[in-house]
Amino acid sequence: MIRILIADDHRLVIDGIKLMLESVEDMLCVGEASNGKEALSILEKIPADVLLLDINMPEMDGLECSRLVKARFPKVKILVLSMLKEASLVKSMLRNGASGFLLKNAGKDEVMEAIRQVNEGKQAFSEEVLEAVMDSFSSKPAKPISNPFPKLSRREKQILQLIVEEKTTSEIAEELFISFGTVETHRRNILMKLNARNTAGLVKAAIDYGLLE
Repeated sequence: MIRILIADDHRLVIDGIKLMLESVEDMLCVGEASNGKEALSILEKIPADVLLLDINMPEMDGLECSRLVKARFPKVKILVLSMLKEASLVKSMLRNGASGFLLKNAGKDEVMEAIRQVNEGKQAFSEEVLEAVMDSFSSKPAKPISNPFPKLSRREKQILQLIVEEKTTSEIAEELFISFGTVETHRRNILMKLNARNTAGLVKAAIDYGLLE
């Protein structure tokens, strides 16, 4: 059973999420909070596996709350549920320990699957959120990776940066003067070495290694 704490300052949102949770057998709402302070107080008394966290809240917002949750309750997985999708906010929440970021227009199935994914230690992003983050790369000139990736070869680092910049396999092959198949082989190796399942996982790995600033 996945124990879930909801932190949102809108009663309608909390009630809607609770209604969704009641329809699945493997999830249970163990608490609700209207701001970050209340969420921290509840976590001190009631264990939770996943914190569904809004960003804009009174008294303590989601940014500060996520930082404190990871410092005090490192085992709690944080899944952001917000109307905001600015790349800078997404990056900040991920740096503060969030495992996923969904928009509030997400459907029930997407939310339920995201909860299960972050509970298993994986990442989950709304498609629009992922696009916003990747657009933030393409809007500025490419720069070399200053913080080396210890597990990757020089060529793999180059390809990872180009993937994050939303280049297609064909574009990467053309830019690096290598074959399409070679790019695909490197991409599979990068996914394996960074323990990522998809492009979202590669973006998260890039953040963890300090590529996003």
